[in-house]
Amino acid sequence: MQGTLRKMRAERNEPISYFLPLGDFSVPLAPFMGNTLHLRYQGSIFCTACGRKTSKSYSQGHCFVCFKKLAACDMCIMKPETCHFDLGTCREPGWGESHCNIPHIVYLANSSGLKVGITRGTQVPTRWIDQGASQALPIFSVGTRYQSGLVETTLAKHVADKTNWQALLKGDASPVDLLRARDELLEKCAAELAELNERFPGEINLIPEAVVEGFSYPVLQYPQKIKSFNLDQSPDVLGTLLGIKGQYLLLDTGVINVRKFTAYQVELLSV
Repeated sequence: MQGTLRKMRAERNEPISYFLPLGDFSVPLAPFMGNTLHLRYQGSIFCTACGRKTSKSYSQGHCFVCFKKLAACDMCIMKPETCHFDLGTCREPGWGESHCNIPHIVYLANSSGLKVGITRGTQVPTRWIDQGASQALPIFSVGTRYQSGLVETTLAKHVADKTNWQALLKGDASPVDLLRARDELLEKCAAELAELNERFPGEINLIPEAVVEGFSYPVLQYPQKIKSFNLDQSPDVLGTLLGIKGQYLLLDTGVINVRKFTAYQVELLSV
């Protein structure tokens, strides 16, 4: 069984159910838990946008041409507060309308610890699962990605906005009182949030009825030492599958971020 890798698909269960997309295949990973898993990179990368073969992957699976051309690869995707759509310089205005100028959620999550983040409203709870969050709480419903980025940077002055991936893979994060953390953040940022509400009236709305959501992951054992597989350096990922969390496969021989190797041609070998 072989094909180009895509990020793992997850279904919300207790624990989360994972599937590994390989081209046209979607491989259930539950049967591999506690058993040997062997993936082999076949040396080819095919752009996830145009399909052409590329010697190097840019921005998770794009060729250089698409990386320079597509709005999905622009820096404002990583830093939404730098969105330049209103300046008329968006690489793909149509894409911006359908992906950025739509409702977003600003949330708190507990993955490697407390963090703030944003996601499209349609990506809840997928975004939280992809990050390996054990808890999540939506705070605001916001009109656009740009506006959500401004709210996020305001809150990020007091709380992390990134996940410590190594801590994520060493064990479950200690529970956090997200409702209390939210209320404390709102108090600390009250003046700045009020300014944003004046700037964008009716666009930044608190979700007072939101409840904390919890997630558990299929992990038999966390690694004591983090060693990462890199398909660009070694083609084989081989070992006993001990867990899956976020977009990481945890093997007794190392861990691999599946999403990092989007568009790599990989074969699933029988053992």
